[in-house]
Amino acid sequence: MLRLSSVRSRALGPVSRRHVAQLSVVQGPTDPPLDERTLPAYFSEHILANFSHRPALTCRSEAYNAHNSPSSLYRNSSVHSCLSWDFAEFDRHIDSLARGLIAMGVNKGDRVAVIMGNNSAYAMLQWAVARIGAVLVTINPAYRVNELAETLKLVGTQHLFVSPRIRTSTYVEMLLEKFPSIRTSNPGSIAEEGLPTLKNLIVVDNDNSYRDQMQKLDVKSAVDWREILLWREDTQEKQAVRDLTRSLQSDEVINLQFTSGTTGAPKAVSLTHKNLLNNARLIGRCMYLTENDVLCNVPPLFHCFGLVLGNLSAWVYGSSIVYPSPVFDPPSIVDALVAEKCTALHGVPTHFLGVLAEVTKRRERGEQIDTPNLRTGIAAGSSVPIELMRRLISELNLRDLTNAYGMTETSPVSFQTTPADNLTQRTETVGKIHPHVQMKVLDPDGNPVPRGKPGEIVVAGYLLQKGYWNDEEQTNKVIKVDEEGTRWMYTGDEGILDEDGYLKIVGRIKDIIIRGGENLFPVQIEDVLLSKSDGKISEAAAVAVKDPKYGEVVGIWVVRSPSDKEQQQLTRQQIREIIAKNMNPQNSPAWVWFIGEDGPVPSLGRQSQDQVSPQVQALPGGVPKELPKTASGKVMKHVLRAWSKELSEKDIGKVNNTK
Repeated sequence: MLRLSSVRSRALGPVSRRHVAQLSVVQGPTDPPLDERTLPAYFSEHILANFSHRPALTCRSEAYNAHNSPSSLYRNSSVHSCLSWDFAEFDRHIDSLARGLIAMGVNKGDRVAVIMGNNSAYAMLQWAVARIGAVLVTINPAYRVNELAETLKLVGTQHLFVSPRIRTSTYVEMLLEKFPSIRTSNPGSIAEEGLPTLKNLIVVDNDNSYRDQMQKLDVKSAVDWREILLWREDTQEKQAVRDLTRSLQSDEVINLQFTSGTTGAPKAVSLTHKNLLNNARLIGRCMYLTENDVLCNVPPLFHCFGLVLGNLSAWVYGSSIVYPSPVFDPPSIVDALVAEKCTALHGVPTHFLGVLAEVTKRRERGEQIDTPNLRTGIAAGSSVPIELMRRLISELNLRDLTNAYGMTETSPVSFQTTPADNLTQRTETVGKIHPHVQMKVLDPDGNPVPRGKPGEIVVAGYLLQKGYWNDEEQTNKVIKVDEEGTRWMYTGDEGILDEDGYLKIVGRIKDIIIRGGENLFPVQIEDVLLSKSDGKISEAAAVAVKDPKYGEVVGIWVVRSPSDKEQQQLTRQQIREIIAKNMNPQNSPAWVWFIGEDGPVPSLGRQSQDQVSPQVQALPGGVPKELPKTASGKVMKHVLRAWSKELSEKDIGKVNNTK
């Protein structure tokens, strides 16, 4: 049962408890108590102590002995078709990696970056890096080389673990093209001016699929992953790992996850043992997880969804994780659900739609696809339409699927539904507040709004990040300390709290575009388009456009340069290609509209008309003649979203061959 917190309003002074009951102010229960242990201590004292011979990890695309571990240490759960460990075997592999990291020169506090798909090496690194007090830096594999370089420099990365290829991206080749000196540097002593802190490059190619190409590249500094695993236990590194583990404190940072927040500039969210361990425990609690559950973890591990809601939330309860494949692949997911008798499935609506399409295709071919064990999981990233939820229940048996809300800066989950909630509550809301979390919905003046009224969601509690890495200015913009000393995260999201304590997300004060669960940032898209269009574009504005598959996709409003009207004009497809070549392709627009050419569009409305100059209204026929802006020159994104909705419904502006 939720308990209401006491609140002080700057405008109203102390708020009576009776009045608080009418306001959008809520505090989670204090049970279960928070766990003050570090992740390594919890692994040893709880997970190993209770579940050592329970299944821990199955990687269906990896060979049973992918890491060349000694046969005397390896049972592989008596499975030979793929890699399959119990927790004791998992622990031995983690320990060998922790010793190897020490031997390689990884020190407490070092940043260890990872660019890989979902695989056993990533899982090992998640625990081994924490075991020695280093900091795991999770990087989006879809980054282009410039984005990758910026993120590595931002946090001062010393050690980089990378798969040679994920889909069409070849990361070692990308790095060599950008930084040729990496090729000739010695292992452990990379000296590259563009990446001044980088020392080690470790290549994870356990199936040897890229071996020939690596030999051709002849990268002197690159070290094979299997060469750093230290299997012997009679070494000084074993004691060093033990000493480091004992020295750890629960408030120390162990994970950096990137977000662009409200400004579009990349920032590294600093998360601690306490943040991650307790959030994982409370997430799994809402799912009713036990040691008998098997979670098919589909979301990528660079994201908090796969890393925390997936890996950690399962393992802290002794549940098993299954990776169907390194990247999203519906046939592999369906195979895993059936073969591994999975009880849980995570995903965003895009993932679920892909799985349902694959199941439908197989059933139409006459195959019998049954998932009787499947019952729970988490849908996050964007809202789940009620019809999709009904299909997941009727076609996959996901009767207990939960919905969650949060952000990277809050570890990430602050609200979540449970199987006890009805279908409407699990689709139209994000549930109730987690234990040990406080939340208020505020008006623009910072006062709590009445229940049922929209406002900005602000969150407090153990789950708040320590701050953006080495960025006090940006930290202070989103985390405010009240007069009682409580730190509040201003989320930029707009929500409504109902009388029963359920939260509904109704919009975003920020203009972030959420495509298939991934946050895309208009400022970055606009900057790339303007800088890479050879002067043919004078203005650009990116907005979210509703989409049945991805939830939202990118739409871009373009103002051509005057000179461009007299030269060969950019096409919609060319604009899409500019973005795809210079950014994560997810940022590529599905819709492009040209100011002065595409329309008609709906009226601005009285309130908006009062804020903009008359010439913004429209050309004859309702075609806008310029971007709608306030008197101060700020583009009115809410107007563009309304225009985009109108035109997309008429199929005007669609880019061909979008994926």
